[in-house]
Amino acid sequence: MADPSDADPENRDPEEVEMQRRSDLPTLSPWLILVVIAMLAVGVYAVSALL
Repeated sequence: MADPSDADPENRDPEEVEMQRRSDLPTLSPWLILVVIAMLAVGVYAVSALL
């Protein structure tokens, strides 16, 4: 069961604390992943055009 937000940090469930720590990390947007893949494809195309 989730701890209340005003719970004393010493009394919190360790699993709940770990999940909270992970939720502070930024997530990768699917669009960011697609843009990186597209940039890699353009780079491969440019290198192959030079060869």
